[in-house]
Amino acid sequence: MIDFCDLLCKYASVPEDDSLDGAGSCMTFNALYCSKNKRLVYKNQPCDKKEEDKDLE
Repeated sequence: MIDFCDLLCKYASVPEDDSLDGAGSCMTFNALYCSKNKRLVYKNQPCDKKEEDKDLE
């Protein structure tokens, strides 16, 4: 089963820079900040490092 990058991952967060998409809404983000990779990544791209955040379950 393939995991995909999304906000359910404990490493993913909404980028702090609103200028990434201009809308300031997570519904339109094309990128998420990955603390594991220490960089922006495409939302919904396949990811082998995804770990579900236990607090969100």
